[in-house]
Amino acid sequence: MIFLRWCTSVAVGLAVASGPVRAQSPEVEVPVKIGVLADMSGLYSDIGGKGVLDATLMAVEDFARLPEGKTLKVEVVSADAQNKPDVSSAIARKWIDSEGVDVLVDLPTSSISLAVAPLVKEKNKVALFTASGSSELTGKACTPNSIHWTYDSWALAHGTADAITKAGNKTWFFVTVDYAIGQSLERDASAVVAADGGKVVGSVRHPLDTKDLSSYILQAQASRAQVVALANAGGDLINAIKQSSEFGVVEGGQKLAAMLLFISDIHSLGLKAAQGLLLTTAFYWDFDERTRAFGNRFAERNGGRYPTMNQAGAYSSVLTYLKAVAKAGSPEDGAAVVRAMRSMGTFDDPLFGPTTIRADGRAIHRMMLVEVKKPSESKGPYDYYKVHTVIAPENAFRPLADSDCPLVK
Repeated sequence: MIFLRWCTSVAVGLAVASGPVRAQSPEVEVPVKIGVLADMSGLYSDIGGKGVLDATLMAVEDFARLPEGKTLKVEVVSADAQNKPDVSSAIARKWIDSEGVDVLVDLPTSSISLAVAPLVKEKNKVALFTASGSSELTGKACTPNSIHWTYDSWALAHGTADAITKAGNKTWFFVTVDYAIGQSLERDASAVVAADGGKVVGSVRHPLDTKDLSSYILQAQASRAQVVALANAGGDLINAIKQSSEFGVVEGGQKLAAMLLFISDIHSLGLKAAQGLLLTTAFYWDFDERTRAFGNRFAERNGGRYPTMNQAGAYSSVLTYLKAVAKAGSPEDGAAVVRAMRSMGTFDDPLFGPTTIRADGRAIHRMMLVEVKKPSESKGPYDYYKVHTVIAPENAFRPLADSDCPLVK
């Protein structure tokens, strides 16, 4: 029996509106409440936002069609994280303490995820980090109550920086957003560049949600580094690419490397501006028959917008979580549900392929190195990527032996 209830949030006050009941069954036994805590109105709303809520609802609907789906009564609520750790932590605490939420999904920035991780451990609930990239979430900040899905800074850095440096581009300059994910991307990519015989000649950091990045781009241009690496995301990244184009960075002979780029960013930029960019992604809707089926379903309920990897991550992680709750018999013991997720071994996820959840909470699956198509190569909206390399799950993420997660040690 699947109940879907939509909520929006300003600061910590929740305004609740009832939604429709999608399915009914007399066999309902176990209530489960999912809280989607995403950027609903800010610079990451295209990456996540309403699309994450829709992906979560799709997972709930698909779970209801499974035999074990008849054992759970699922409710979904959502709130705007506002990209603020204090606001998000307050919403999460209120949800858990007063609203009966069992699992949190999305968590749109690494700083939010790092703030919420200790809370879900304290309350013995579950966090599905599907939109944050810091590899610390499966390192020192790992918990027995959290899963890191989709991507992380280690995977992105090794996919993109490795390919570009090995192609002969040895000097790098970073333009980095000054918070957790930017710092992680720069750190992990710098290590790859050095390992491949390259050198980071400089870096500059900018505040989150900076509209005018011209001074930072000019410093990168003046460095004469072969590669200008953009270690930011969302609106910051789009602004950086646009302003790099205005200043003729690529025309001047430098390469532009986007360390965390989404298909929604390509759509906003247009292929003329984005063509030729190499990037690493965990998901592409046009990869195979199953991803195309999901992408088309998603687009039908999202005005023609196809899913980002974060939205796909929300779908897959929620579907897996619900299967684990059915297996555990209850969502009450969050750590037990996470253990049930890990005990699934390697399973065939419909969107990410063979997937395993490790002891450090890292969901291991394929990653892809892709190139943005030229306008002449695209057959239409969202036909944007050429897949160069499929990175096998065992090579896509930081080796478990290198993890400093206390659960591994």
